[in-house]
Amino acid sequence: MTTSPQSCVPHGTKSVFILGSTGSGKSAVAVELAEILGNAEIISTDAYQVYKRMPIITAAPTQEEMLRVKHHLVGFMEPTENNDAAEHARRAEQISTKLQKGGMLPVHTGGSGLYVKFISHGISPAPPSDAALREELNALTLEEAVARLREADPEGAAATDLCNQRYVVRNLEIVLLGGKPLSYWRNNWQEPRGTGFWIVRDTAELDARIARRTEQMLRDGAIDEVAALQGLTLSTTASKTLGLSQVQDYLKGRCTRSELVSAISLATRQYAKRQRTWLRREKWLTPIPAGAGDTPRQLAEKIAASLR
Repeated sequence: MTTSPQSCVPHGTKSVFILGSTGSGKSAVAVELAEILGNAEIISTDAYQVYKRMPIITAAPTQEEMLRVKHHLVGFMEPTENNDAAEHARRAEQISTKLQKGGMLPVHTGGSGLYVKFISHGISPAPPSDAALREELNALTLEEAVARLREADPEGAAATDLCNQRYVVRNLEIVLLGGKPLSYWRNNWQEPRGTGFWIVRDTAELDARIARRTEQMLRDGAIDEVAALQGLTLSTTASKTLGLSQVQDYLKGRCTRSELVSAISLATRQYAKRQRTWLRREKWLTPIPAGAGDTPRQLAEKIAASLR
């Protein structure tokens, strides 16, 4: 039996955010928390779980999880469509408002930092993209874009993931269009719109979890899932799905299955490291240490207790 959010959540709690690195188990914790709280539904803050036909490679919630708790913004877009952080945030806000008016509590979970930030703090006031400038910047090599960002805003460059061309180009675009350093825009976020928690795991344990999840993903049919996408022109967003390019290489005979496992695990660990860097900067989040023996239910109970 579940209890209602009125008995578990203090008055004024509008939303809850359950965040963490990929492989940390945040999705399972969010499901358990929603059940404990009672009148709660989950809204995904993940850039890739929006796609149909890709539930395995995107590590989308399982059918069993979605039967236990209603999920929103999962599996509703075609892989040929682009997803966008601002539009995703607007969709999430509409759903949150509807849930709150109906006495429901939105529980947000997912690992895409900018998507989370737009939902938790409002869409950034940074200048909107300019098509002509974006085309010019996209034509640069990563090294050229990094050099320009370092020249225009050294401090902003130091705080940017310089291995991610999309982030580098967008940050350079903001600096050039806005005429101000990135710190100006980053310090003008709204107050958080909910209470946030970060599932924290030891790096070695997280790496082991990632390795196990990679193997499980392949056993569950990720290779066949990606093979079925052949012939589609995947959108820019969908094509960046973690593990997709590695499976495509495998299907082209460029690596063995063992090499595929290693390549996906490595890419996932690298992504998780970038996520941890971002999460550490988000001081509004309450860390929830998670040990190897902690179940999702136990972690959810800790969060529920801290909400009371």
